[in-house]
Amino acid sequence: MSPTLDFSTRLIRWQRSHGRNNLPWQVTDPYRVWLSEIMLQQTQVSTVLDYYPRFIERFPNIQTLAHAPQDEVLSLWQGLGYYSRARNLHKAAQQVIQDFGGTFPQTRLELQQLCGVGRSTAAAISAFSFRQRETILDGNVKRVLCRVFALDGDPTDKKFENSLWALAESLLPEKADDMPAYTQGLMDLGATCCKRSTPLCHQCPMADICQAKAQNRTHELPRKKNTTTVKNLPLYWLILEQADRSLFLQKRPSSGIWGGLYCVPCFEDLHSLYRFAEQCGISADELEEQAAITHRLTHRLLLITPFKALTTDAALPSELSDGIWVNPSHLQNYGIPKPMNDYLKQKQYKLF
Repeated sequence: MSPTLDFSTRLIRWQRSHGRNNLPWQVTDPYRVWLSEIMLQQTQVSTVLDYYPRFIERFPNIQTLAHAPQDEVLSLWQGLGYYSRARNLHKAAQQVIQDFGGTFPQTRLELQQLCGVGRSTAAAISAFSFRQRETILDGNVKRVLCRVFALDGDPTDKKFENSLWALAESLLPEKADDMPAYTQGLMDLGATCCKRSTPLCHQCPMADICQAKAQNRTHELPRKKNTTTVKNLPLYWLILEQADRSLFLQKRPSSGIWGGLYCVPCFEDLHSLYRFAEQCGISADELEEQAAITHRLTHRLLLITPFKALTTDAALPSELSDGIWVNPSHLQNYGIPKPMNDYLKQKQYKLF
């Protein structure tokens, strides 16, 4: 039997006996499948296992999520990163209510109409929940295909990616009932056996048909993307604190770093921070510079310098009315960036 014809049979058999079969989102409910797929984008299973139950407890169905305030959704998402996923999640829930009558769409093309749902995510939802014969093609699956079939191409080339989609579609099992095990198998194989740097070929069900293994090329396939240079980004925080430790927070713009979250006033240069402080009636001499904080994003290293000032004024000038004073006992109700959360814990704020 050719590798192409044998691929799905081997994968399904392996997944059912050796794959991950006890994950909480392995259900047919499209809402729960969709939620897990969005959370799992660029996030490890172990991390999602911590967040997923809390989300389901607070938002047990699409209706509760759609009608919740965005701030509450972002608050529960705090620490998962890539916050555009949370904003898109909220928008997509509202789309299901408004455009699909509260019932999750079943086809890949309809699912792709939802905010934050691309082709591969839509395929996963339709395969798991509705037994649709649709293929996923995330980073793990690309790695498996490139190795098993010894495919060597530029990962940034659209033509090469289209050829991977075509191959992935040709490998789908004939029986619709096999789609959940097959799709989960693709995810499991790339995550547990066909790893990026140390593939466990001796545990892989494709070992004897893997062309990269036969050619001793598992270390070079798939071809790596060019490394993106990490840029340093200096930031300056103004920590305005009242006698009861209430903090002044502003909601970040929806685009950019920490979009939609609440943070202390944040500036890219000291002059802007000093000008803002002066508007609050605080001179530069009254600002206490604190230990710098570093925080790594995907392509940026944030170099954060906090400046703290105590103030007895509960009100700020009208032009600064976009901010709010938050008592420490209420901080857990606001989505806060991870470095801000870490700073507050270090300063012994009771966040939970």
